[in-house]
Amino acid sequence: MHLTAEQAAEIDAARAVRAETRRPTVPALEDLLFTPLPVLDHGFVRVIDYMGDDAAIVQAARVSYGRGTKRVSEDAGLIRYLMRHRHSTPFEMCEIKYHVKLPIFVARQWIRHRTANVNEYSARYSILDREFYLPAPEHLAAQSAVNRQGRGAVLEGAEAARVLDLLRSDATRTYDHYIEMLNEDAAGAPQDPARQGLARELARMNLTLNTYTQWYWKIDLHNLLHFLSLRADPHAQFEIRAYAEAMLETVRAWVPAAYQAFLDYRLGAATLSAPMLAAVRRMLGGEAVTAESSGMSRREWTELSAVLGRGG
Repeated sequence: MHLTAEQAAEIDAARAVRAETRRPTVPALEDLLFTPLPVLDHGFVRVIDYMGDDAAIVQAARVSYGRGTKRVSEDAGLIRYLMRHRHSTPFEMCEIKYHVKLPIFVARQWIRHRTANVNEYSARYSILDREFYLPAPEHLAAQSAVNRQGRGAVLEGAEAARVLDLLRSDATRTYDHYIEMLNEDAAGAPQDPARQGLARELARMNLTLNTYTQWYWKIDLHNLLHFLSLRADPHAQFEIRAYAEAMLETVRAWVPAAYQAFLDYRLGAATLSAPMLAAVRRMLGGEAVTAESSGMSRREWTELSAVLGRGG
């Protein structure tokens, strides 16, 4: 991740500001405020603002007037109860705002989560940076033969080098054409005063989806945890998972009790269907349950076997 001298100075200036407040603050998250956490080759996630903490979740659940009315261990126990039984409203009392720099194709996947407030960098008004996402060699994989949404074996040798060359050359060429059509330099001045450039809102259509965009993304904790439960999952696409993992670190700093409950009851847990649960009960009763006798489809049986760490 590269920051210009101007961007680094802006971040340093923001981090240098101190404000007196009666609002609860979280020292661990205060230490992270405005600091870019690198993701992929040019991307980042940084926390811009937040509201609430673990105590705010407890306060909302108890509808109490003050803070610290119970011991921390009791508060953590209540948060774990709320998470375990999927009581969502208390978690909605906390909010956080991120500044994210990400490839356009990741943004289009991310925007499917419609429970946040989003304001994206506008290529109608500004010129996009000359930055493209190029996967590391270990993430260049073929299409999976068994999963239409997944990746298979990693490409190697000349084939991998050729793919990287195509990605780099296509992104570079289309960006060069983008700038040529605009007829503008980075400061907005005409490159060739003798001709008019194409409107920015039209010139952007030619850019590749690995071009980087940026946005501000504000969300409450309940919906953030839902986002992370899907996007930090091992089955999620690597690129968006990398952002989710960086965001998990900010959640751990912000609401440590809720974070641990989330790991235990959501991210590290598994949901069993009624037929799955019936099969597990039969197994515990000593019965040798097979795929044929389980009453489940082959896919569901395979999923249960994976959860239990058994061969399918």
